[in-house]
Amino acid sequence: MASLSAVLIRGEGVAAACCAHLLRKAGIAVRIEAATRPTVPALLVSEPALALMRDVFERPDLLAGHPRVRRRIVAWGDGAPTALPHGGVAVSEAALLDGLRASDAPEVPAHADFVIHAAGAPPQGAERHRFGSRTASSAQVRLHDPADIDACWIESVADGWLFLVPGQHDIAWLLAVGGSCPDLLARSRLIGPRVQLVAASARGFDSSPRIVAPTSGEDWLVCGATAIGFDPICGDGTAQAVRAAILAAAVVTGIAEGGDKAALLRHYDLALTASLRRHLMLCTDFYRSGGDGAWWRAALDELKAGHDWCTERLAHAGDPAYELSGFRLRRREIAV
Repeated sequence: MASLSAVLIRGEGVAAACCAHLLRKAGIAVRIEAATRPTVPALLVSEPALALMRDVFERPDLLAGHPRVRRRIVAWGDGAPTALPHGGVAVSEAALLDGLRASDAPEVPAHADFVIHAAGAPPQGAERHRFGSRTASSAQVRLHDPADIDACWIESVADGWLFLVPGQHDIAWLLAVGGSCPDLLARSRLIGPRVQLVAASARGFDSSPRIVAPTSGEDWLVCGATAIGFDPICGDGTAQAVRAAILAAAVVTGIAEGGDKAALLRHYDLALTASLRRHLMLCTDFYRSGGDGAWWRAALDELKAGHDWCTERLAHAGDPAYELSGFRLRRREIAV
C-alpha cells in the first residue's frame, strides 16, 4: 500500500501519542480521534520507560520536575518487608499526556488510508482474550509519615495484593487487586498502618492480562489498551504501551513505503503475542510466591492458560522476519 499517506488514530493515551509523533516524523499525516475515558490518577513510570519516552519524543526534560521515587518496600508472601532502591517518577496520567501531546500538530484531511485503534473496543471481527478475572480498584490515601512520599509499597494479602504510589505532599494513591481498597487494607500488615483512607473509587476495572486477536486487518491495527493489557503486578504497563506504539508506527511506516503489508502485519501480531507470553511468565513468579490460598491458585491457573494460548499461536511462527533499527523495521537476514 505505497499510497498510504494519512492515518486515523482512535485514542489519546500514551500509545496513541507515540504513534502520532513517530508517524508524523516519517512524513505521514495523522488525525487523532478522541476517545473519552477516565485517566489513571497515578502512574509509576520506571526509569527505562521514561528514558524510552524521552528518546521517542526527543524530550530529555520530560517529567523532570515531577516527584522521584527512590525506594521500593515489598512484603510478599510470608517474607519480612524488604526495602530496595528504586528509580522512577510518580505522575498522573493526565500530566504525562499533557507532556507528550504536540501543540503544533498539523491539520490533515478528513480521509484516512489506515486506522490505528488505540482506545475503545476492538474492530469488528477481532476478539479480546482475557486470562483471568481479577478486578482492581483505587483509592486516595493520606500518609501518616510524610517521609514515606519517596517510596512505593507493594504487599500481598490472603486474597489479593496492594500497591501504594506516592503523590504530592502527604497524599498517595492505592491500587487494590482482588478486593476493594477498604477490605484489603483491613488485612494489611505493611501498608494499612501507614495510611488513612481518604476516598475510595466505586469503579473497578479489569486488571487481568489480555490481548486482541487478530491484531490487524486489511486497513487497521490495534495498539495501546485496545490491543493488549498487562497485569499491573509487573509495573511494566507504560513501557509496554510505548514499545508497542514504536512497533505499530514502524509497521505502518513500512507499509506506506511499499513494504510487504501481510508480512509486516504478521510480524506485529507475533511480536505482541510473544510480549504477552513473556509477561505471563513474569507474572507467574509473582503469583506463585504471593500466597497459597484459593485466590492465588486460581490466578496461577489463569496465567498458565494464557501462556499455553500464546505458545500455541507462536508454535509455527518461525524466526521473526523483521527487526527494529531505531524506529524503523528492516528485514532480518535469516541463516539457511
